Amino acid sequence: MNPSIQYSIVVPVYNEEAVIYETYRRLTEVMRSTGESYELLFVNDGSRDQTADIIKGFSEKDPSVILLDFSRNFGHQIAITAGMDYSRGKAVVVIDADMQDPPELILKMIEKWKQGYDVVYAKRTKRKGETVFKKYTAKLFYRFLRSMTDVDIPLDTGDFRLLDRRVCDQMNNLQEKNRFVRGLVSWVGFKQIAVEYERDERLAGESKYPLKKMLKLSMDGITSFSYKPLKLAGFAGAALSVIGFIYLFVVLYMKLFTDATITGWSSLIVIQLLFNGIILFILGIVGEYIGRIYDESKQRPLYIVQDVYQKQSDKKMMYR
Repeated sequence: MNPSIQYSIVVPVYNEEAVIYETYRRLTEVMRSTGESYELLFVNDGSRDQTADIIKGFSEKDPSVILLDFSRNFGHQIAITAGMDYSRGKAVVVIDADMQDPPELILKMIEKWKQGYDVVYAKRTKRKGETVFKKYTAKLFYRFLRSMTDVDIPLDTGDFRLLDRRVCDQMNNLQEKNRFVRGLVSWVGFKQIAVEYERDERLAGESKYPLKKMLKLSMDGITSFSYKPLKLAGFAGAALSVIGFIYLFVVLYMKLFTDATITGWSSLIVIQLLFNGIILFILGIVGEYIGRIYDESKQRPLYIVQDVYQKQSDKKMMYR
């Protein structure tokens, strides 16, 4: 950490050329108003447009701008992790580039931090410009995740938050591959508080979290902080065994003590499909956990940074 830098602003970017000028302008305006030193740390997560080139231009004129350029797309949560690894400030703020989260709220976060809080997270009271489906599924996910884990993950919060340096250092010590950053922040603990805000519509471009990525993030959150799906799978398996055992006695009783006959195969097929479907579902849950164990065992780096761009700084290669 560089003791002369007070704030590090970590901004993961992916194909954000339509908004990046406004993002830089608003962040610079807010941070200059603090009258304290800061750095804007943009993490280019394999953008295919001109995002990286535009930020390079910022870095050539503004020494507070740093660009971490990934060798390929590693994902939003990994980009946040890389930004925290490289950050040098006494406080680290994570914010997306799309300006749905207002940079002006950073000033309120700083106030809370100076009052002694180690983590200040932004809690959404309203989500503008999002579909009813996304609002409903996001609300359902956060409540489902909260019910599935013992870690107190705040409801209706994203990755927009301020972390004290000692919290950031603890986060940097966590090496797991399938990362759910907001859950990890809750897991490390420390003194935390929320600041509420209304989330704006995206300034331009399109969401970088389509349904497929949202499902992946949801699965990472659940499997990283809860073993309850495995326990539920075990209970379901035990229940199926009991039902099957009881049904065995029913069939034997009908065969030995009644004149009733088992007619047709439809009922048998229905039962087989039901049981086999549940068994395959249970195997799928187990497979998710095994897959994550496999990822951890490979010991590959979380990311590879092919270049670091900053005024009067040399390029370098780094991985974690």
